Amino acid sequence: MCGLCGFTGKMTDRDKVLENMTDVITHRGPDSFGYYKDDGISMGFRRLSIIDLDQGHQPIYNEDKSLVLTFNGEIYNYRNLREELVDLGHVFYTHTDSEVLIHAFEEWGEKMLGKLRGMFGFAIYNTKDRSVFIARDFFGIKPMHYAVIDGELVYGSEIKSILEYPKYEKKFNYRTLDNYLSFQYAVPPETFFEGIYCLLPGHFMWYRDGKVKITRYFEPTFKPDKNLTIDEAVDKIESAFENSVNAHKISDVEVGCFLSSGVDSSYVSTYFADQKTFTVGFDFGEHYNEISWAEGLSKEIGVEHHTHLIGSEEFWAAVPKVQYHMDQPLADPSCIALYFVSKLASQYVKVVLSGEGADELFGGYTIYNEPHVFKTYQRIVPKKLRYALMKKAKKWPHIKGRGYIIRGARKTEDKFIGNAFMYDDEEKRRILKDPSIVTRPQDLCKKYYERVKTYDDETKMQYLDINLWMVGDILLKADRMSMANSLELRVPFLDKEVFNVARTLPTKFRISHGTTKYAMRQAALRHLPKATAQKEKLGFPVPTRVWLKDKKYYEKVREVFTSDTAKKFFNTDLIVSYLDDHFNGKEDNSRKVWTIYVFLLWYGIFFGDETTVNRPEGVTQPSNNI
Repeated sequence: MCGLCGFTGKMTDRDKVLENMTDVITHRGPDSFGYYKDDGISMGFRRLSIIDLDQGHQPIYNEDKSLVLTFNGEIYNYRNLREELVDLGHVFYTHTDSEVLIHAFEEWGEKMLGKLRGMFGFAIYNTKDRSVFIARDFFGIKPMHYAVIDGELVYGSEIKSILEYPKYEKKFNYRTLDNYLSFQYAVPPETFFEGIYCLLPGHFMWYRDGKVKITRYFEPTFKPDKNLTIDEAVDKIESAFENSVNAHKISDVEVGCFLSSGVDSSYVSTYFADQKTFTVGFDFGEHYNEISWAEGLSKEIGVEHHTHLIGSEEFWAAVPKVQYHMDQPLADPSCIALYFVSKLASQYVKVVLSGEGADELFGGYTIYNEPHVFKTYQRIVPKKLRYALMKKAKKWPHIKGRGYIIRGARKTEDKFIGNAFMYDDEEKRRILKDPSIVTRPQDLCKKYYERVKTYDDETKMQYLDINLWMVGDILLKADRMSMANSLELRVPFLDKEVFNVARTLPTKFRISHGTTKYAMRQAALRHLPKATAQKEKLGFPVPTRVWLKDKKYYEKVREVFTSDTAKKFFNTDLIVSYLDDHFNGKEDNSRKVWTIYVFLLWYGIFFGDETTVNRPEGVTQPSNNI
């Protein structure tokens, strides 16, 4: 795993600018660095050595050095592609997957993307016509950001690199704050920085003559096979997944595995006998601590298990550092837990496998049961009456049945924006100092729903999550938290061949009578104890609601909520009342409070001083001393 950055055109002190842009992402690749410079471009690279440790340095070139590549990721079928390219006459001087990419581009151009199996974000520069080709993998496992400044392209694996480019004028993007308050993350392609964008998954871009053209080359669509039997489905899942795990374990360094109590990472871990697994938890009872579950499974499958119990002070002290590494605020507190398990694993290995993507592909979230739960209610009760009951229910106290009436009133497209829905448009107008920026989050989702209007509701929800939630939350935190610890994280569920099986499953094999990931669980059951394979989805529970009722942490958050920064964006009396009501046990506002708290901390790091980034304690400017 690595980090890359660059910019086109000429600039005063170009060498120093490129060095700064590259240094700031040293955590992504502490093993070595490399540069390429000519009159048309400056390219920087940091390497985390995984494959071909001695010769796989970047930038890397084709035979006549007319093409220059910097690459972040792994190509799992690179050996087969290498053989094919050698037969076509290409000459290789390394055994790395990076060189396969440059020759594949030379041979097939854009079409080479369809031949790849892996995760990637890469840039290729053509020295002859000075064009730049940039691509991001199918699901968005690896990041890529870009900006066009005075007609020149600036790009990087992380936004931090672009912020080091002197001609970029750092400006806060208010539109993204509106979306963040609803979704809990910056909805791509927008970022919190005006003019800096995220290249979407399954897209490539060309930069030619000062202009950018972006094209989508892959879309994760579903095509259920109604003739598929459950036994056939389970066989296909097991076969594809085993093949994927074996491909993802290809490495010249040791590979480990994250392990929680859930079925996803547990299924992955069954292929790690005599190897290492890693788990973290909190000292707040079994609900917040999966260590005992993981330890039991570890003994059963025969792995060397390592654990860490995260202390309260330790957690809170890490929040600023985590938000710095995220580049943009993320209100999912599990990203901090992921930071700690990555830190733990990095003490033993350089590569880990994890279970991200299983829920989105195979139908794993509990909320995917909603269409079935409300089916009878919506059929029997007329739409106008449902809406009338919903308006009344919103005024009721939080009693049993209130949520059912509210959520049951509306169709999926009008209420489901993804797994996290923090603030609706009415709430945002009340808490924001500038309500003119407020939009309905459903309007942003409309273009995605329109593309899958023939799907059933459960599949619509999956499609939306694959394109929004998985990209903006799940995979973003996986990349940033592992890379913050110079650890490569691989996700075998998000493999093209695994998806080709998942997309053919009928809905009843994904969500069946309250059971999520039904067929995938059946495949896992062949390798796992029944209790683990059928365990209810928990996510990564973090005790924020408990901490926010503790006076110490309540005061910590209250200080931030009454700060000058808070007054700049929010009606502070109202957000403090959310905090007070939670502290006093009147209502569970923990997620809404955390969303605002994280944003304010992040803003202080990146905009507290308008000219610089205020690095949290423990984060220092790296150097090129390898």
